[in-house]
Amino acid sequence: MEDSYIYAIVALLPLAAVMLTVQVNPYNALVIRGILGGVAALVYAVLGAADVALTEALVGTMLAITLYAVAVRSSLIMRVGVLKDECKDEWINEHRDECKHELIQADDLHPFAQLITHLSMIAKKYHLRLELIPYGDPQSLQQALMEKEVHITCIPNSCVERSHENEQLRPPDATPEYHTVTRIRRLYDILQTELTSLTPSSIPSPPPSPPSPITGVTYVMVQDLGEKH
Repeated sequence: MEDSYIYAIVALLPLAAVMLTVQVNPYNALVIRGILGGVAALVYAVLGAADVALTEALVGTMLAITLYAVAVRSSLIMRVGVLKDECKDEWINEHRDECKHELIQADDLHPFAQLITHLSMIAKKYHLRLELIPYGDPQSLQQALMEKEVHITCIPNSCVERSHENEQLRPPDATPEYHTVTRIRRLYDILQTELTSLTPSSIPSPPPSPPSPITGVTYVMVQDLGEKH
């Protein structure tokens, strides 16, 4: 019975490991990974392996968490290529990196601002950061997508009809004001679902009338050159 506290501490290891395995939020997973490393270091110390406990705390936990945090921060970005002319809107400049739900009145925004609002909400839902990358013309935007500089491109349908000779990139119809193209199948599935199901009722301050369709979504296959992600 004197060593019962040791069993309680050791029992925390599989519990923390299971919590880490099933965690979908990468930032919460980093916290749980730190807890797991701390418990492991404590077990080593209690069992008399102080040197191993120190190594686990400094290398196995602190260093690993730091590297994981850098990797998560740099990789969970959804890069969206847009035209420079579209980014001149003041709302876009103020809210390009975040989505302030309580301030959004979708009907009062330019259609492009509505589209970015929806993309921001989707990115936040999947623990991603939205980054807008402006390009001067539709040709540069298409090239950036093919060279894997961006994950998604958003372009007015009028520009699509004039600049895209590839039928695969043409929008299925001219109803939406914008056309969204992605080279990542998973993003296509998400956007196809979220952009079509997202309605003003999903926003805490709903506008008086639902907006018309803003964008169509297309998936294109890009040759993997093994250079960019």
